[in-house]
Amino acid sequence: MGNFRFPVKTKLPPGFLNARIIRDNFKRQQAAENEVTIKALKYIARNTVLPPKARLQAQLQLNIMPNYTKMTQVKNRCIASGTARAVISDFRLCRTQFREKARAGELPGVKKGVW
Repeated sequence: MGNFRFPVKTKLPPGFLNARIIRDNFKRQQAAENEVTIKALKYIARNTVLPPKARLQAQLQLNIMPNYTKMTQVKNRCIASGTARAVISDFRLCRTQFREKARAGELPGVKKGVW
């Protein structure tokens, strides 16, 4: 793939590739890997029954975790063009790519609306 700042663990979809797509893919992978840890730490930090010292430790561990491990860093991006605007999340395509692929019959179960 080349020398990228963010290593890519899984194969990216074929087609257009730029740094934003690679970065978003990396953030999605990191968020998925750390999801269980973050949820556990949040549960401990917010549980008022636990001693304050344990809650504080959990909060500190949450704060030192890198930003790219959080789901708030993940942005919906078109996997075909890399655009971040007007993305249809079910297909992970922007509206223009969705329209082109639907017209070409490349999206199963999608057809032109007639009424």
